[in-house]
Amino acid sequence: MCVPAPVRRPLTLPLLLAGALAALPVPPAGALTADQALGSSLTRTMRVAGAYSGALVADASTGRVLFAWRPDVLRVPASNQKLYTTAAALLAHGPAARLPTRVLGEATVDDAGTYTGNLYLRGGGDPTFGTLSFNRRAYGMGGTVSGLADRLAAAGIRRVHGAVVGDESLFDVRRGGRTFARLFYIGGPLSALSFNRGLANEYGSAFQLSPATFSAAALTAALRARGISVSGSALQGPTPASARELAAEPSPTIAALAGFVNRPSDNYMAEMLLKGLGAYFAGSGSTAAGVSVARTRLAALGIAPRVYDGSGLSRYNATSPRQVVRLLAAMHQSPALRLAFAYSLPLAGRSGTLAGRMRGTTAAGRCRAKTGTISGASALSGYCTALGGRRLAFSFLMNRTNVVRARALQDAMTATIARDRGAVASP
Repeated sequence: MCVPAPVRRPLTLPLLLAGALAALPVPPAGALTADQALGSSLTRTMRVAGAYSGALVADASTGRVLFAWRPDVLRVPASNQKLYTTAAALLAHGPAARLPTRVLGEATVDDAGTYTGNLYLRGGGDPTFGTLSFNRRAYGMGGTVSGLADRLAAAGIRRVHGAVVGDESLFDVRRGGRTFARLFYIGGPLSALSFNRGLANEYGSAFQLSPATFSAAALTAALRARGISVSGSALQGPTPASARELAAEPSPTIAALAGFVNRPSDNYMAEMLLKGLGAYFAGSGSTAAGVSVARTRLAALGIAPRVYDGSGLSRYNATSPRQVVRLLAAMHQSPALRLAFAYSLPLAGRSGTLAGRMRGTTAAGRCRAKTGTISGASALSGYCTALGGRRLAFSFLMNRTNVVRARALQDAMTATIARDRGAVASP
């Protein structure tokens, strides 16, 4: 009788990594200070990470470096690029600023509530602007077309002898990113008058061909739903210089928008924020102008990464672990920006792109970090409040790597940082 050979199950990746790490020499316990123990453990892991990986860990409050591994070699950051985009937006606008979508006109409302002339719907770069139902499902908040219609009704408008004209001129008309023109990668057509992320329907099965006209049609429909007649069909065009504001719908705060970018790693939101930087602070709503503003803001912090887009989709972006940690420390040391920036990041084991990672480890609920993944590149950078009380900033940038393996290493190192027992530095 033939007896089948026993089935040999392959070891899982965590077990393989655990075996590789266990094979490395471990210094005697008790012979090391807390800083030395942290560095020793991280060194063992980085030896497994490969030649194209770098790391740096520092005290976020003092900037004192606790561990470094090839910290100054530039690497592709993937979506860690969003750290630079959101930091620049917070620095330039301020965390409480908003991006309004406005309705303007040249005419006045008569005693009968008639407005004779066109209404100009001017986009301010709010990436959340759209319907209430879409916003509740996608973000939980945001500027709405119904809000604008309510404000116009409250202003006494009962009928419009004219048309609603969509104005997206705050941004250029390039719909995609600088290297990823396909809208699939971005998540929708970029426009200063974005409506429901540029989706032609709330199910996302198609993109709008003309966001400005689409938005104007949506406001026309919202006005008519309130019994306000509009004689003309939706159009697209610039707002006259003589037009005055009739109503405005604010976006969520820049702090909230930063969270919409970083927690789910939203490419569309990131590219919209970057173009907005160019529009509001460089006089041109283009990606190139936004890059210029971001570089200027980062240079003031002593950081000079290679910035090519806002989302991290481009492989032309490049930075080092030291630059990322310098940014993290600078934001932490700013009382006005500390919470807004830190809370924009996913919480390990709890939210965003880290909801399923590091569960059951010391890092869960203690570490907030931005993930980054494109083919062959993986990154994780952020903060941990360690067991000893120190607030530590870290950056792990890994290129030419298997991203699944890289994530396992990053998670192990983040848990190590969270277990740090080093004493908090005296003020």
